[in-house]
Amino acid sequence: MNRGFLIRVSFEMVLAVVGVVMIIMLGGVMVDGGAADAPFDVSYAVSWGNDHVLFLDQGRHVQLSMDKRSGAGFASKLSYGSGFFHLRIKLPNKDSAGVITAFYLRSKSNAHHDELDFEFLGNKEGKPITLQTNLYANGKGDREQRFHLWFDPTAHFHTYKILWNEHQIVFYVDNIPIRVFKNTTKIGVMYPTQAMKIDVSLWDGESWATDGGQTKTNWSCAPFTADFQGFNVNGCAAAAHQSSNACYASKYWWNRSKFWKLGHKRKQIYEQARNKYMYYDYCDDRDRHPIVPPECATNRGG
Repeated sequence: MNRGFLIRVSFEMVLAVVGVVMIIMLGGVMVDGGAADAPFDVSYAVSWGNDHVLFLDQGRHVQLSMDKRSGAGFASKLSYGSGFFHLRIKLPNKDSAGVITAFYLRSKSNAHHDELDFEFLGNKEGKPITLQTNLYANGKGDREQRFHLWFDPTAHFHTYKILWNEHQIVFYVDNIPIRVFKNTTKIGVMYPTQAMKIDVSLWDGESWATDGGQTKTNWSCAPFTADFQGFNVNGCAAAAHQSSNACYASKYWWNRSKFWKLGHKRKQIYEQARNKYMYYDYCDDRDRHPIVPPECATNRGG
């Protein structure tokens, strides 16, 4: 058997075990939903492409579709000032080059918006799908990090989460932290503080998503479909124009001290996952960032 295959399988098993250990370390907190999943319309509403949205399992499973005519999207009814947000997602299969599935938080659209992104960039069949994360604070973005996942995200549902509190933002895949952005306003780096809605969309990004836009969408494979579950929301509701200060109170469990930084075990698995699966980091891109952005040194170690 190929040694590289054995190493990959071994690491995948480690990630699976660590995911269980982390649940225990978090005091049994699970934000994935499960039997108690809330129906979609409790916290969400369709925002565009109504005729490309299918509701299943009494609204506990939603499928978005995209063809040449339209994609689709939905958003939370409320804005939030902090929280531990999650969705279970199964991505489009077949030849999905040019197709983007997005799960993100975003404040009101303006030049100074805040945003936290999971963007899944489709690819030709047999080639790896890219998970791109990005972060905007006061309108400044260009903080992309890109990963190839350790599983096929089109075969089964997997859980993607964003922790956001006063101290840090953490992106998780199946309980594995893959990205940390700490609050470093003390060194002049803007930190997201505006109330944000949860947004989800399936759309055509062939102009840039795959091979820098060189590989176009194969419309013969349409309709492309993405599936979503887990519509419970763990967040502090806030008016869209408010800052997050009122939502940093310790009465919200995601603001308590155990969520201010990664623990030792989680730091280890964070570093392993990044070392093995991250293939682009804006912090290392000297063409775009001749001077290393000041937050990079603080965030590297989790």
